[in-house]
Amino acid sequence: MKQDDPLQRLKTIEGHLRGVIRMLEEDAYCIDVIRQIQAVEAALNKVSGLILEQHLNSCVITAVKGEDPAERQRVLKEILEVFETAAKV
Repeated sequence: MKQDDPLQRLKTIEGHLRGVIRMLEEDAYCIDVIRQIQAVEAALNKVSGLILEQHLNSCVITAVKGEDPAERQRVLKEILEVFETAAKV
């Protein structure tokens, strides 16, 4: 597995999340469940960062180097909206 493969990471997170569900079904200690949820959240944040990095290195660079000012503005606006949404969470 490539360490920076978002899809593979998501599949791993999926398994981890199933483990959290199982913990709840088995009435595990609440703090242990919360710690596992925090681990899933951290892993999802890492995947989000990897996908953003890939986007910046492909779509954004292409738009910034391109001739269309409207496309540049659109791509930059999208990135701003992503960060604004993340700040609200």
